[in-house]
Amino acid sequence: MAERIVVAVDGPAASGKGTLARRLAAQFGFAYLDTGALYRAVGLAVLHRHGEEAGPDDMLEVARSLTAADVLVLTGHPSLRTDRTAVAASRVAAVAAVRDTLADIQRRFAVDPPEGARGAVLDGRDIGTVICPGADAKLFVIADTEVRAHRRLKELHERGVPAIWTEVLQDLKDRDDRDSRRSVAPLRPAHDAFLIDTSELSPTQVFDKAIAFLHSRPAFAALQPSV
Repeated sequence: MAERIVVAVDGPAASGKGTLARRLAAQFGFAYLDTGALYRAVGLAVLHRHGEEAGPDDMLEVARSLTAADVLVLTGHPSLRTDRTAVAASRVAAVAAVRDTLADIQRRFAVDPPEGARGAVLDGRDIGTVICPGADAKLFVIADTEVRAHRRLKELHERGVPAIWTEVLQDLKDRDDRDSRRSVAPLRPAHDAFLIDTSELSPTQVFDKAIAFLHSRPAFAALQPSV
């Protein structure tokens, strides 16, 4: 099997990393994985197979059985954003063995992406530092906290979810603090990551900056877009 190209896209919530990662994957014909949705995907699979009373052993069995193709389907499932799935995801995330298994799933996705894709784009918080430290290209996407709060508020309202500006802002601040201070895989850029501040940039400008950086990397020197 030919070695696949791996792109790591990290950053805090609502920074624009997901939008960028999906567009990069489409541009080059790479597989895309939203690793933040992975825990929800496993939680959803646990619900489907074992129901509400699933225990740690059930959760571990499900996590270990998932293939890259399964993950791709589950992370696009319409039930992924329900409260029921969120509760299941929080239970899954509390099991250390499951967390270790999900890290392995992410690495397998990067090494052997589904449908024979020639590369993979993974977005999250520790892709470039923990999951794929040897990624061919690493991007770290940031934005001003208030800008991100406005984006998140707009997203919630568009989904019909009631939300208050002050609560959304505080939630992002709290989440940033937790992610940055945690002892395991804290949110921080890899030493060789390309930093993009999206606060005053359009999605197209962000994409153009990322593309310019990628084409400076050896793995992308002779790579042509798939579209």
